[in-house]
Amino acid sequence: MAFRLSNNLVGILNFITFLLSIPILGAGIWLTREGVTECERFLDKPVIVIGVFLMLVSLAGLVGACCRVTWLLWLYLVVMFLLIVLGIVFTIFAFAVTNKGAGEALSGKGYKEYRLGDYSNWLQKRVTSQKNWNKIKSCLADSKVCTDFHDKYLTASASEFYQTHLSAVQSGCCKPSNDCQFTYVGPTNWTRGSAESNNSDCNLWNNNLNTLCFDCQSCKAGFIDNLRSSWKKVAIVNIVFLIFLIIVYSVGCCAFRNNRRDNYYQQQTWKP
Repeated sequence: MAFRLSNNLVGILNFITFLLSIPILGAGIWLTREGVTECERFLDKPVIVIGVFLMLVSLAGLVGACCRVTWLLWLYLVVMFLLIVLGIVFTIFAFAVTNKGAGEALSGKGYKEYRLGDYSNWLQKRVTSQKNWNKIKSCLADSKVCTDFHDKYLTASASEFYQTHLSAVQSGCCKPSNDCQFTYVGPTNWTRGSAESNNSDCNLWNNNLNTLCFDCQSCKAGFIDNLRSSWKKVAIVNIVFLIFLIIVYSVGCCAFRNNRRDNYYQQQTWKP
């Protein structure tokens, strides 16, 4: 009964995982053939790797548990153990690098401003490297985050705009820094004043929708803040996933022990 319960449960769980891996792999192949933007093409290989990995691991667990192939089930458990360890390491790391940094509230403004130096050095280095930032800028342009921002607040007056709650990316990339003291004309249209600022972003701002503040430090900081929030959510989901993996791993260990016990009894029975 113990053999059937643990082995069948491992088989069912891995059969479900195998079915889930098919659309993931299909999505990766679709992105390879149909992806037109750099962001879409950037995702195709990781998605394919994840799909193939899940498919192979689930097949190993399925065959090992249901067909009582002990060495295959052992390989499955080793991979599961490594996944659990990597998951724990990633969760700790994610919380560590996202623990620092937050937007700065402004008096009389509904939105916040974002400073690059407020965030962890690791995130800063990864985001601000020229190679990575060029790809990120391309993704921001493809997502039309500032174009939609422009269309949404096009008719807003200055007082209405200043009370608007903006996302970190919108605040950092689609408008000039508050330090610049530019005069509001439209959401992406600002007039330079005579006031001087030590903020280097003020010289980088351009009213052109393709330029705006995409090269500003505030844009990089806004992106990091958005990334930081996403990573925290992923870390929380990862904890739930780890609990699931540990349960499956424990059941798999029972199935592996039952396989060995069954093989031992068969060997004893076959002895002359």
